Amino acid sequence: MKDATESLNFIEHIIEEDLANGFPKEKLCFRFPPEPNGYLHIGHAASICLNFGLGEKYNAPVNLRFDDTNPAKEEQEYVDAIKRDISWLGFKWANECYSSDYFQQLYDWAVRLIKQGKAYVDQQSSEQIAEQKGTPTSPGTPSPFRDRSLAENLDLFERMKNGEFAPGTYLLRAKIDMASPNMHMRDPILYRIIHAHHHRTGDTWNIYPMYDWAHGESDYIEQVSHSLCTLEFKAHRELYDWYLDQIVDPTLLRPKQREFARRNLSFTVMSKRKLLELVQKKVVTGWDDPRMPTISGLRRRGYTPNSIRNFSEVAGIARRENVTDVSLLEFCVREDLNQSATRVMAVLNPIKVVIQNYPEGQEEILHLENNPEKTDAGTHEVPFSKELYIEREDFKEEADSKFFRLSIGQEVRLKSAYIIKAESIVKDADGTVLEIHCSYDSESKSGSGTEASQRKVKSTIHWVSVAHAIQAEVREYDRLFLDESPDTHESKSYMDFINPNSLKVIKKAYLEPHLSQANPNESYQFQRLGYFTLDSESREGKLVFNKTVGLKDTWAKQNAASTNKQQTAAKPVAQAPQETKSALNEIQYIGKKLTNLSGDKLEEALTNIRVQAENVTYEELEPLFGTAAKKVGTRIAVLVALTVLLAKGTSKTPAASEFIASCQSDESITLREEAAKIP
Repeated sequence: MKDATESLNFIEHIIEEDLANGFPKEKLCFRFPPEPNGYLHIGHAASICLNFGLGEKYNAPVNLRFDDTNPAKEEQEYVDAIKRDISWLGFKWANECYSSDYFQQLYDWAVRLIKQGKAYVDQQSSEQIAEQKGTPTSPGTPSPFRDRSLAENLDLFERMKNGEFAPGTYLLRAKIDMASPNMHMRDPILYRIIHAHHHRTGDTWNIYPMYDWAHGESDYIEQVSHSLCTLEFKAHRELYDWYLDQIVDPTLLRPKQREFARRNLSFTVMSKRKLLELVQKKVVTGWDDPRMPTISGLRRRGYTPNSIRNFSEVAGIARRENVTDVSLLEFCVREDLNQSATRVMAVLNPIKVVIQNYPEGQEEILHLENNPEKTDAGTHEVPFSKELYIEREDFKEEADSKFFRLSIGQEVRLKSAYIIKAESIVKDADGTVLEIHCSYDSESKSGSGTEASQRKVKSTIHWVSVAHAIQAEVREYDRLFLDESPDTHESKSYMDFINPNSLKVIKKAYLEPHLSQANPNESYQFQRLGYFTLDSESREGKLVFNKTVGLKDTWAKQNAASTNKQQTAAKPVAQAPQETKSALNEIQYIGKKLTNLSGDKLEEALTNIRVQAENVTYEELEPLFGTAAKKVGTRIAVLVALTVLLAKGTSKTPAASEFIASCQSDESITLREEAAKIP
């Protein structure tokens, strides 16, 4: 459980309040209830991390319940994919449940409602029913079949179950209140007829419960204590409670529904229907296409479970709808891979270098550091020879004063190797440079300890040996949509914003031979290029690597102008929370790393916090005053941000004064120094 002084999200506050009011901790139970009609995406990951995270926090069971109430859209393939994704994220469910497990019980309860005069069989069309529901400001009109006799309702419902009627001919509706200000309470549908094969129950049932009916009742059967839903179900809560009122046993636990904002991500779509359309129209290769926001797509692209879980934590749980910038997700995976990825060399756009004074036929083995972030990561061997490939972009025949890589008469260091100088070039008939002839300083070998090896040059570039390089296909992915919010335009389809350059395939890249033994579950940093992982389509003799993310967020800079235009034109409701939330997330994330920084890097991080603080409000910062004392980095970040707000004229509240005072007496020198700057 979190430290008592640590900031809690509002869902945790609800649970803590329930516990404080006497709710038995041992009766806490949560659930994650996906419908098996598609693959899980990054939005679902927020709910997964929330529910399973609460299970871990309170040592409470979390059920995985499949809402399999619509056989026309559900498949076993999706069930298997969902289980695989949750397991991959590192979570374990207590019980694997299905709404279909409760079909008989739900049916029996529906019969009880009919007998109590609280449900009836309607035979109007869906259009007629919708028209009779009225509007939020005017009452609905009762169905002409609302007062059928008990015997007729029971007979028709039984015959619906037996498959005697065609789909759409009859429905079972709850009899509640056609004048209710809540439209969901105006005689909602309980059951509809569906003649389709169910992936678990086969052809046993011809009627299937609506989600609202199955949802709360399934929670009750499983004794779920807190049923956490996204905001669109807030208006359904009254119906959730009404349904429970009809069947609940006062001696058993009664579930409570609470809502949180769904995770929306910029530059993508989250609707499973729209994601399915992308698959069906061959815009992408499948649900696991690395450009998709699905968990399987992110996994194939090279995202790690830790990066997704960390993203969910940093992005937080909100009460209001908002959009999280996709760059935050990219930042999380970049930070994770920086700590774990093996450093290797690969050349994607090659040009040959011939070292003229390197002995003919000589080869040597150099050693490349696997990961400078891990002192125990070791090294691996890299062969070096007379002929090398370097990136074509790393050479200019005629370079200006700002180009520090290889050019005629200019020196560069080859990574973990020697210093070379370009002497001449070889061109083809069209003037394209084919080879760069260089000389090398034989005494400048990296790590040799010689005076020449200590010589400073302005640039270091990567390379591979021509004689030893292996060939591979490399796929570089960009964002699938060009618009920040592609499915919010009234006059255009989200399909109009597909990025035609979202995939670049390099058929013949050259990699160091260490990658011939690449592990599909391992990530690699192609030095100076980005993070890559082996694709599932790789075969022996035909390696395929996917680019996970670049080393820096260059996309935002390249598209700054168009992004600004989009933000200006976008709806304020969608945009206003995004800027603030991203800034607060960034401050928290930087804070987590502060205690590992010093000197220039520490000052750079503090400066970044001050910049981000310009887009944070006091109301959003104040809950972080209660951050646990042991989380020094986060407290420093919050204090620095508070300093910015106070300088802008924010009043120093008692809570702020108390927080500053606690920082002034903290053991951390940095925290005390920052607190001393506040007048």
